[in-house]
Amino acid sequence: MVERRSILKPDGTIVPGSKPRMDEEFLLEALRLMMLSRAYDERVIGLQRQGRFGVYSPGLGQEASIVGSAMSLDPSRDWIVPQYRELMAVVRQGYPLELITATYMGKTTPDTRIPEGVNVLPTQVALAAQLPQATGLAWGLKLQGKDAVVMAYIGEGGSSEGDFHEALNLAGVQRAPIVFFMQNNQWAISTPRRMQSAVPSFSLRAAGYGFPGVEVDGNDVLAVYDVAVEAVERARAGEGPSLVEAVTYRMGFHNTTDNPSRYLDPAEFEEAKQRDPIQRVIKYLTAIGLWDDERQKTADQEVAAEIERVVEAAQAQRGVRPEMLFDNVYERPPARVERQRAEFLKSVNGH
Repeated sequence: MVERRSILKPDGTIVPGSKPRMDEEFLLEALRLMMLSRAYDERVIGLQRQGRFGVYSPGLGQEASIVGSAMSLDPSRDWIVPQYRELMAVVRQGYPLELITATYMGKTTPDTRIPEGVNVLPTQVALAAQLPQATGLAWGLKLQGKDAVVMAYIGEGGSSEGDFHEALNLAGVQRAPIVFFMQNNQWAISTPRRMQSAVPSFSLRAAGYGFPGVEVDGNDVLAVYDVAVEAVERARAGEGPSLVEAVTYRMGFHNTTDNPSRYLDPAEFEEAKQRDPIQRVIKYLTAIGLWDDERQKTADQEVAAEIERVVEAAQAQRGVRPEMLFDNVYERPPARVERQRAEFLKSVNGH
């Protein structure tokens, strides 16, 4: 039996004998990001239904896993390699939310690219395809003598891909400074976890690659942070990779093309709501006198204002222009391409 690490119970009380690393100020910041994540999900899903936003994968129910893991990193030196559900991890790393929002609105221009100095790789939709690159990045940082760690995200569904095995195997051999952070939300789109793998805990797979694996309550932001910090410190000390399995639950659809009512058991969903990661933190902070109705109201207003600012800024970004078809293809475009571009612009501009 694998021990699942936990600190904060669903009722907001601390597991006896536990001493979390995350202080109260840091926890308040984590809660802000978790609340921003959920409110942003709600806002942009509405925009998507109006045809004003692209296909989107919300983090509903997984906020503690996403935020708790990201807060273990130093954005000035460490890297994040996301899958597609780690929005607030990327934002915490320094990628402005308004630029991310603009790309979802189809404004994939040089203005919305990942800014210089933000240590984030692009979102990856193809399952596990980012993991070999993440291992290569970590190995490269090690070869350069950089004091940096890579955190690579993956869902439990992606662990069935060959890229998962290849990336973890190479990372183990090279003792690369990387943390593989798996969000086990119980669903690989519509395939339940029990139908995907017979292994009792995905964290056990780490042993096959020669490094530690740990299972943590993914709805407990304090425990996620503790486990992630330990893995990051281990990587930074030159001790190699770790695999963290955050056991959580996807309390919504896979993405905005999905209809979970066709396969989700309503009773299971209701039971999962009792483990809501945001309410867990609020109960704890209320019990220690750092949260009340007035603070909740203020936080809700601040989050709503931030989201409106972000959406307005994204809408103000320049859109894609036809002549961008020729951009970023060649470092020095050959004469025939320059000629084609001139002819294209002439036809578009009408002269």
